[in-house]
Amino acid sequence: MAIRYALPNGLTVVFDENHAAKVAAFQVWVKVGSADERPDQAGLAHLHEHMLFKGTERRGPGEIARDVEAHGGEINAWTSYDQTVYHIVIASQFARTGLDILGDAVRRSSFDAEELAREIEVVCEEIKRSQDTPSRRASRDLFSTVFQTHPYRLPVLGTAESVRSFTREKVLEFYHRYYTPKNLVLSVSGDLSEAELRGWVDEIFGGDWGRPYEGAGKRPEEPTPTGRRVLLRPDEVKEAWLHMAFPIPEASHADTPAMDVLAMIVGQGDASRLTREVKRKHNLVNDIHAFSYTPQDPGLFSMSMTLQPGNLERALEEASKALATLRVTPVAADELSTAKALLEAEAVYQRETVQGIARKMGFYQSGMGSLEAEARYYEGIRSLTAEQVRAAAEKYLRFDHATVTGLLPHGTTFTEDQVHAVLDRVERGPVAAPPERKASKVSVGEPSLRLGAKTKGPSEIITEKLPSGATIMVRVEPAVPLFAMRAAFMGGLRYETSADNGLTTLLSRSLTRGTPTRDAEEISQLVDIYAGSMGGLSGRNSVNLRGEFLSRHFESAFRLFADTLSNPSFPEVEVARERALMLQDILTREDKPSSLAFDLFNRTLYRTHPYRLPTLGEKESVEALGPEALRAYHARYMDPSQLTLTVVGDVKVDEVLALAREYFGASRGKAAAAPKVTAEGPLEAARQEKRVLAKAQSHLVMGFRGLRINDPERHALETLSGVLSGQGGRLFVELRDKRSMAYSVSSFGVEGIEPGYFAAYMGTSPEKVDAALDGIRAELKRIRDERIPEEELERAKQNLIGTHEIALQRNGARAGMMAMDTVYGLNLDNFLHYAEHIAAVTSDQVLEVARQVIDFDKSVLTVVGP
Repeated sequence: MAIRYALPNGLTVVFDENHAAKVAAFQVWVKVGSADERPDQAGLAHLHEHMLFKGTERRGPGEIARDVEAHGGEINAWTSYDQTVYHIVIASQFARTGLDILGDAVRRSSFDAEELAREIEVVCEEIKRSQDTPSRRASRDLFSTVFQTHPYRLPVLGTAESVRSFTREKVLEFYHRYYTPKNLVLSVSGDLSEAELRGWVDEIFGGDWGRPYEGAGKRPEEPTPTGRRVLLRPDEVKEAWLHMAFPIPEASHADTPAMDVLAMIVGQGDASRLTREVKRKHNLVNDIHAFSYTPQDPGLFSMSMTLQPGNLERALEEASKALATLRVTPVAADELSTAKALLEAEAVYQRETVQGIARKMGFYQSGMGSLEAEARYYEGIRSLTAEQVRAAAEKYLRFDHATVTGLLPHGTTFTEDQVHAVLDRVERGPVAAPPERKASKVSVGEPSLRLGAKTKGPSEIITEKLPSGATIMVRVEPAVPLFAMRAAFMGGLRYETSADNGLTTLLSRSLTRGTPTRDAEEISQLVDIYAGSMGGLSGRNSVNLRGEFLSRHFESAFRLFADTLSNPSFPEVEVARERALMLQDILTREDKPSSLAFDLFNRTLYRTHPYRLPTLGEKESVEALGPEALRAYHARYMDPSQLTLTVVGDVKVDEVLALAREYFGASRGKAAAAPKVTAEGPLEAARQEKRVLAKAQSHLVMGFRGLRINDPERHALETLSGVLSGQGGRLFVELRDKRSMAYSVSSFGVEGIEPGYFAAYMGTSPEKVDAALDGIRAELKRIRDERIPEEELERAKQNLIGTHEIALQRNGARAGMMAMDTVYGLNLDNFLHYAEHIAAVTSDQVLEVARQVIDFDKSVLTVVGP
């Protein structure tokens, strides 16, 4: 049960004691965001997010991140219109250290003038990155059109001009006004006691901070719209981005639960009305969804879609008809029950991690005024009637107050007059009947918000080999009433050729689109009824099906998962739809330049091996794929004899094994041996490729041939990457912190069944590319030529071990790692012994693997940008 109390200085503390994992999360919610800025402060709240980790009275630049990572923790922050949030997740044995670091940053940031100048350049790189992202450009157009007066119309990041205008004095003025105890909420969850926490908080956050709270500034109110607003503009995009939005009240309003339910029904998930009608029935869009955005002040209900330009008018009309129907016809009882159950189940999924719990408490206490607001919200959800949902739709989804914005590929002929004509037609025309929904025999019931026994830890891993050859693994984790499943098979990109490239991606996308007894719509509805998620995954070395569900639906969800996995029918119409969406994704690759840089890198590093191929495929190969190819692959390489199935969560072992034997106990008899993969020859010389693309940033990847999944030196290479990466790593400190070259810079190893690669990545301004490359080369040369100091090595190792444990809080993450360890023949080595392996790495081993891998005469460099 969460507790709340306040310090004498006004700071509010909320705490949830949770011993499910040896981890603690600390979050400071500052009740100030970009909407509180004056015109001369645009982007200042977000700049504080960057500057608070740049040094304090006790810790110099870079020390905060290094300190956290040295204790196996993660530190980061985010800024919204209404709040700025600083968060640390750390092993509970170092909980006090984590809280001290966070308190020091929030309370005593030094705002060094030279550090400020450098960080301003980093923020400008972040702004450039957002300018290269179509979704961000489309969102900015939407908010700047919906809001004409309120600060929500302005970008959270500010502009390069506004950010470059900030002085240390202006930063300190903002800091002293808002970073004061009465304006803060400290949200804590994890493996520590209330008595411990109270003592630490008094010591770290207590006393007079010397900056009394002056109160929040008054934000200008947005006038009630008097008509429609339309903004359509040509843009450098390969597909159209269209938004339609309606003004709605703020988060604390009594109608918020109804708007969230409306958004769930109309546009969230494969079973939603917009997906079923506009995407699946009429094939008019590549993607479509709806959301209810309810911040501190009145927000918006938005429907967004990406689509081919020729479908704009008809897609807008069909989507508008779906909204108009909700205004007139109450939703069916089962549809309403499912939407309500899904919203309530979100609270259960959030309890899988301590940071999820802390985030929920921080939001309700700082944004809604109290922890009790959560109970009121869910009571509002539970008590909603179909008539109340219809009345909310009628009240807010008014086409005379709609805002429509769009980014359109050059040459698109879609005008403001057409938008008005469509909306007038829908407004005046007959209301369409609600889309038919398959009757379900499954009772949704009330979602269980109970928690399992917090004191009872996970079970041993139970493994059974079935007569078919399938490997079944179960681990009981009773802390939260959820369970996760992962079915894994060898395969993926390694099993493809140039002729059928994209096959396993198309298969994974089509796997859940029908069986002999269930069509795609019924599968989607059942996944929602079980308050879960299910989908295929395809990578370089494997093909997977993953699922997560509420435990009380265990048997039904398992049977749905097993039927989908064992008996996919790959209907022609469904495969054709998924193929068309893949072809559209291939067409829009240029809208994701960082991904394009890695595609180019793989194609340059590998000349013959399938790793050279893009996982999405190429236009010619994907166009040739059909249901028969998918059925043939499934029969050859996804037989029970080739299956590894993991189940983790609040389950009973005997029930899991009984169902596994029923579905996977016998082979289908058509399994084939893995195809022969031709070994890639060695690099004889350095290779370099550039792709010219008109963007604000350049994206560069420099790398080398790497290691295999089972290589005994892989832990040393991962430790090497840990020294380079992270906020305390050499690349980040040297190239971002000290030289302001990038917002994004990192290194990583990607192992494969055959040798993978080790690479460094950076996104930077075009004029900085040469200097950035020199900087990356210098750091790679230094780590190859010089032994890493013990203190730095220990920091990297602790960080790897800690972030590994933090990531494994979720059932899905545990099920995934168990499955991949087993399918790759590692015998749960990573899952059970990762920390031991990393802890045993020496500086000599890191130096040895660096000299083995980093060879500039056999390097690959790819650049995508202007």
